[in-house]
Amino acid sequence: MTATARAPRITPFTCDKRPATGSRGMVVTNHPLASAAGSQMLLAGGNAVDAAVAALFALTVVEPMMVGILGGGLAHIRMADGRHVVLDGLSTAPRRATPDMYDCLSDEIGKQRDVRDRENVVGPRAVAVPGALAGWCEALARFGTLPLAEVLQPAIALAERGFTVTPYLSNCIADNIADLARDPGLSALFLRDGQALPAGTRLVQSDYAKSLSLIAETGPAALYGGPLGQALTDFMAAKGGLIGPDDLTAYRVETREPIRGSYRGHEILGPPPPASSGVHIAQMLNILEGYDIGALGFGSPDAVHLLAEALKIAFADRAVATADPAFVKVPVARLIDKAYADERRALIAMDEAKAWSAGLAPGESNDTTHVTVADADGNVVTATQTINGLFGACTQIPGTGMLTNNYMFNFDPHPGRALSIAPGKRVFTSMAPMIVLKEGKLAFALGLPGALRIFPSALQAIVNLIDHGMSLQEAVEAPRVWTEGGVLELEEAFPETVAEALRARGHRIVRMPRIAGGMNAISFGTDGTLTGAACWRADGTPVAVSGGLARAGARFTI
Repeated sequence: MTATARAPRITPFTCDKRPATGSRGMVVTNHPLASAAGSQMLLAGGNAVDAAVAALFALTVVEPMMVGILGGGLAHIRMADGRHVVLDGLSTAPRRATPDMYDCLSDEIGKQRDVRDRENVVGPRAVAVPGALAGWCEALARFGTLPLAEVLQPAIALAERGFTVTPYLSNCIADNIADLARDPGLSALFLRDGQALPAGTRLVQSDYAKSLSLIAETGPAALYGGPLGQALTDFMAAKGGLIGPDDLTAYRVETREPIRGSYRGHEILGPPPPASSGVHIAQMLNILEGYDIGALGFGSPDAVHLLAEALKIAFADRAVATADPAFVKVPVARLIDKAYADERRALIAMDEAKAWSAGLAPGESNDTTHVTVADADGNVVTATQTINGLFGACTQIPGTGMLTNNYMFNFDPHPGRALSIAPGKRVFTSMAPMIVLKEGKLAFALGLPGALRIFPSALQAIVNLIDHGMSLQEAVEAPRVWTEGGVLELEEAFPETVAEALRARGHRIVRMPRIAGGMNAISFGTDGTLTGAACWRADGTPVAVSGGLARAGARFTI
């Protein structure tokens, strides 16, 4: 379908931000200082991997509620020679973890992860074995060009000298005062007289600067067998946590091949299990490919209805099929088969919202971050990282400035299920660091935070770009939908007429101010230009690099 044949938008919207365009590199993160850190690496001659790792370390300082070296995540890397690799630095359950380690309180939809005393949310028993630092250092060692010490310098400087607290960070602190107040280190860092640090305050993290400096000197061994790891395991032993020295020394980053799907002449690449995104984005696109989505118009009742039904189908299958492939056999080939999509699509009714069960014989935290980076040579990194909940387990390792994750919340606390706890098992995730190709060439790369809403939001951005012909900025900022438990969430920008039409089909509508988090993305022009965009849902900032060195042989003369 050509752009001129697309239907007009039923749901109009205005973008809050503007994109950036460059020719020598692009860094898009959810904080301007992290984007600056990444661009500094590009300007110093580094590649996209150097820039992405620098940005991630900087984010641990300026976005401490979202990401940390004691967290975990995924990095989808495409090198200039066309190689794709997914580095899985997701956290794992400690060796001392057991399927029945928590006292479960409910098995109702939306409450499956509720346990007594919130032990899988706050405190030492919520902490899984960290993989973030190992993943970032491995990415740099294998695919970067700059030394770790140089890549860490922007983050160290931000921690030593401080930075200005944004309203976004201040609001996140305010939303978690009760849990932060339980920890002496976090209380001293983020609270003043029992209240959240106000926006505009300068936040200095001296202990954390020392920890980052130690990593710059000794590498990831500082944590995995070194003094930082000793501090972590000593704290766990004293406070009832389960992580021991053997967990840290045994941790390994997994190298995985991406899932590859196709959609209207584009190749769609995303991470495989234990991530849901690669499999289920491919599955949903296969279902939607049977409809002329562009002709329906963005935000029309028909278009939203089809998105909702595709989402429900995918989540029905995800609930029984997607987990750590080392522990659960995941039927990837069946899920991404277009014939299977035909079977599921045939059951969709355009005039009726259905309840879907799995066609084959969940809870996560919303608080994550994402970076998308590209350089002039064609290297691309799209990486999603998290400590899971806001401020993770709301626990800081004394003397180190390191915040712990609460990744144990991602497991099902009930024994005997695909997502149940097992020693050494990797957490499953909805992270969606996606890359899309057209005729073998880069078209766009994107990702975002938002827990279960991540990969459905990434799917919608892909549809916006391919079917609705949106600009990159429009695609990341467009209103989103989400459905779970019989409820269809619509962001407030959708007109009430659309909501009423969907109610008439049986959808239970809930209006939401925001669905998922701040998406950032890069598109690749045929003329070599790079366009970066970040949406209104976070502090996202694209930084473009253009220009370059003087023409060969140029000299200054008087």
